[in-house]
Amino acid sequence: MSIRCDLLIMIYRSLSESEFKDISSRILYEDNHILAFNKRSGEIVQGDKSGDEPLSETLKAFVAQRDSKPGRVFMGVPHRLDRPVSGVTLFAKTSKALERLNTLFREGDVEKYYWALTARSPEPLEGELIHFLKKNEKQNRSYAHSADAGAKIPEGAKEAHLRYKTLEKSERYWLIEVELLTGRHHQIRCQLSAIGCPIKGDLKYGAPRSNKDGSISLHARSLSLTHPVRKEPLTIEAPVDWSPILKR
Repeated sequence: MSIRCDLLIMIYRSLSESEFKDISSRILYEDNHILAFNKRSGEIVQGDKSGDEPLSETLKAFVAQRDSKPGRVFMGVPHRLDRPVSGVTLFAKTSKALERLNTLFREGDVEKYYWALTARSPEPLEGELIHFLKKNEKQNRSYAHSADAGAKIPEGAKEAHLRYKTLEKSERYWLIEVELLTGRHHQIRCQLSAIGCPIKGDLKYGAPRSNKDGSISLHARSLSLTHPVRKEPLTIEAPVDWSPILKR
């Protein structure tokens, strides 16, 4: 069966040359099944009430333009990062990959590491945090409650678990690596704040001042997982340069 070219409709917008180069430079890994991208603070992964274009749609437009694809591009979202958070974000390029990635994330088979800058030192410098987090929908924030024996746990609160260690410190800031063991709403932001270490720039969780660009200093540093189709181990890292801040 032949398809008349004059009946094909442009589905996605055309990216400018500078935007095309920018998107291309931030692709961390790509094959026929998945695409990993270095998200900037302020970008959204999937559509929300703001009406801003999500990365899922931007990447569809990019792939369509790069590969001269006349039809629809699949770009599934198996996990999300909050708008002010930067770092590695994974997308599925096929429905089969999306289904398998959803299972990996849901069953906790993806190792997720984050870097955070705080203005206070955690005590101890390395450890584990377990809280019960209760989300306030109106405020769009979570509250941490003690997981100690005998502590009152609010109805609907969910257990949150992470490991952390201090990687580096300067006169004003500490660089903390976090291994996220559960995936709760604003989990790292809330739990670090609960031990007196709010993330730099995170006014919602107790930082004294905002970052000039509106970001918070929380970066999804790496994901490690079994490839959803090839069944091979895969680790994807997203670079971030905080050296100017750590020199202060």
